[in-house]
Amino acid sequence: MLDFFSNNYEILRALHIIAVIAWMAGLMYLPRIFVYHSNVEIGSQTDETLKTMERKLFRFIMEPSMIVVWCLGLSLIMARGGYEFLKNHFVMVKLTMVILITIVHMFYGKLQSEFANGKRPLNHVFYRFINELPFILMIIAVFMVVLEPSF
Repeated sequence: MLDFFSNNYEILRALHIIAVIAWMAGLMYLPRIFVYHSNVEIGSQTDETLKTMERKLFRFIMEPSMIVVWCLGLSLIMARGGYEFLKNHFVMVKLTMVILITIVHMFYGKLQSEFANGKRPLNHVFYRFINELPFILMIIAVFMVVLEPSF
C-alpha cells in the first residue's frame, strides 16, 4: 500500500492541488453569497434562489472537495514517510492551517443551514470579513509546504 502512494506521488499531489483549488473557491465564494443573502427578504424568490445556490455549493462542491483534500493529503504524508515526516515542524504548521480551514468550513456549513432555515444570523459586514479568513490560512499552508522551512 505504501508503495502505491510513493509510486504515484506526483499524480496524488496534482489531484490534491486540484481538490484544494475547488475547496478554496467554495470557501471564498460562499461568504460572498451570504453577503447578498443577508439583505434579502425572507421567503422571496431571491431568498429561495440563494438558498439553492448555497446548498449546492456547500454539498456538491465544498464537502466533496474537503474530503478529497484530506484523503489525498494523508496519502501524501504516508508517501513522504508517515510518522517520521510529521516530525517536521512545517508539516505540523500546515496541518494546523488545514484543521483551521476545516473548522471555518464547518462554521460556513452552520451558517448555510441557518440561512436555509430562514434565519439571518449575522450581518453583511461580518460575511465580508470572514471571506478573507480561509485565504489567509491557505497562504500560510502553501508557504509551509512549498518552502518546507526548518524551524
